[in-house]
Amino acid sequence: MHAALKAKDIVVRFGGVVAVNKVSLTLPEGGVVGLIGPNGAGKTTLFNAITGFVPVSEGSVFFYDKEITHCPPYERTALGMGRTFQTERPFEELTVLENVLVAAFLHTSKRAEAIDIAMEALREVGLADRASQPSSDLNLARLRRLELAKALAVQPKILFLDEIMAGLNPPALHEMIQFLRTLTEKGVSILMVEHIMEAIIELSDHVLVLASGELIAEGKPKEVIADERVIDAYLGTD
Repeated sequence: MHAALKAKDIVVRFGGVVAVNKVSLTLPEGGVVGLIGPNGAGKTTLFNAITGFVPVSEGSVFFYDKEITHCPPYERTALGMGRTFQTERPFEELTVLENVLVAAFLHTSKRAEAIDIAMEALREVGLADRASQPSSDLNLARLRRLELAKALAVQPKILFLDEIMAGLNPPALHEMIQFLRTLTEKGVSILMVEHIMEAIIELSDHVLVLASGELIAEGKPKEVIADERVIDAYLGTD
């Protein structure tokens, strides 16, 4: 299967601190790779390095066969990389539709076309009926869906999800899992940082585990979460 994304031997340093050390991953086209690990493991830093929000100190990143290691985030987005953030970042003074329009204008300068793109993204995430509502009125589950709609409006080939499930109640969690499955069926590739093991097990084809910036395990979800090294990283040892 063709690789949608490859990250090779990624190192991220902040001064003398090595936050990510020689981590590699491959995301197959239409596949789902989960990235897990305890707090402070370097997951979001790796995520930010791959998406261009922090510089890569060593290593390389490829989008399909194009090297993008030093491309700024907007160029990666234009290529087809959409992402959500760990903390919801709506433009609170704008409506739900206007929030998504900001992303939709990436592909067109025509307002009518941008509205079509934005409304389609809102329909996909179940927020079309709230298009005219102020984004500041949305609850957590709907804010997560708004984040996802903004990412979808850039019409991504790869979707980067940073703890999109955090704080969702069980019904909302199951709805999100089902929705993400439909995206992969359409050929969208997903790299997800997640603490919700149910989502990791149900969605991921392959899982990588980071601890202290190092890759300590990888493989099928159920095999990885049973690995003693992973259990020790999460729970510690006596």
